[in-house]
Amino acid sequence: MNPADLSIPAAGQQLRDGTLTSVALTQAHLDRIGERDPGLHAFVTVTADRARGDAARADQELAEGNDRGPLHGIPIGLKDLIDTAGIRTTSGSRLFETHVPTEDAAVALRLRAAGAVLLGKLMTYEFALVGPSFDLPFPAARNPWDTDHITGGSSSGSAAAVAGGLLRTSIGTDTGGSIRSPSSYCGVVGLKPTYERISRAGVFPLSPSLDHVGPISASVAEAALTLDAIVPEAAAASRLDDNVSGRRIAYSRDWFATDPEADPAVIAALDDAASALSLLGARIEEVTLPDYAQFEAAGAIILQAEALAIHAEHLRTRPELYGRLAMQNRLTGLALDADDVALARRAAAELSARLQAEVFGTFDTLLTANTLTPALPFSAFDGETSVWTHMRTFPFNLTGNPVLAVPAGFKNGLPLGLQLVGRHGDEAGLCAVGNAFERATDHSAQHPPAG
Repeated sequence: MNPADLSIPAAGQQLRDGTLTSVALTQAHLDRIGERDPGLHAFVTVTADRARGDAARADQELAEGNDRGPLHGIPIGLKDLIDTAGIRTTSGSRLFETHVPTEDAAVALRLRAAGAVLLGKLMTYEFALVGPSFDLPFPAARNPWDTDHITGGSSSGSAAAVAGGLLRTSIGTDTGGSIRSPSSYCGVVGLKPTYERISRAGVFPLSPSLDHVGPISASVAEAALTLDAIVPEAAAASRLDDNVSGRRIAYSRDWFATDPEADPAVIAALDDAASALSLLGARIEEVTLPDYAQFEAAGAIILQAEALAIHAEHLRTRPELYGRLAMQNRLTGLALDADDVALARRAAAELSARLQAEVFGTFDTLLTANTLTPALPFSAFDGETSVWTHMRTFPFNLTGNPVLAVPAGFKNGLPLGLQLVGRHGDEAGLCAVGNAFERATDHSAQHPPAG
């Protein structure tokens, strides 16, 4: 087996029993990037020299008995709006095309302390806004299942790299679904932790009230290991085998099943998922949630207002360096005033309180759709106007609940996905449910043609 295809636990075992070195594992991943990334555009910057140095240090430390944990010697990638000292961090924009930070973001520091090997920086929509764009210095990432289709955004390179077998785990960000929608479209696992569970220090903000940092990984177990390396107290990996029998799961079928934009294959996949979890012993009950459109409206106002404030100076002094879609998106914030934002924040607080009381006051987990269709083709995007891809992700950026995105099936060779939502701080419980579902189905075991 090519070492690049080893799971993190399997590679870790071989690193520790001496049958594999981190240097060899890292080179296998670099070779894979060289073979496949020209067609995927997942990486903006490949840090080959840094990676080889990290790997050599990991081998030496492990040989000396200094074991930093499950990610020691394991290659990773970071979304390219996460600061890395001495390494270009572009935020996907011409504005920051040559920007080189002097300090690591907090999440990068945690991963380095865990002994992870940095392979490079991964494609993002410009400033995590909208895309795909075709007027930027960096080509849009492509879906490994069919490169004529998008990856979703904005953590586009993170999902493409994992799905394409370039690495096993990566870090993305999520403000309205940017970890979860690419995970759904690319058939991988995405974990949006509880709000502020992972520090956002050193991550270029989109909307600080809604921004989250989290892993996109090849499996639930690998997402849990990545989370634990950053937030040891999460202890998600230690609970992967928790019995889900008796766990109460609310199924919000009404949020998507009657939506005319929902692909029938998505509805069938979610119903099958509810059945699979029921067969595992979970107690499934359909629930009615507050209208999804209310969450989306409140979230959009908060996001647009905060993002405009962040970009105001650059828009005033260097507007020509923004791509067309990012510029259009930022200008929408000009229509908002303080009263609009205050009303949106009150609505968000009320909706969040209802969700915590009506769902998580009774249930352990919420099951619902992630994206409502498979990944759209690039031909649906002209680069001139934004195209909305239908999702059910935004509410949980407002509420701050942790969410696990898991593959749920396929249509015409393209992945479908679901979301599992948990109580605040219950990433470990979510991973246990997701792991049980993953093992009971074969969705995550399937790989794109190139893989």
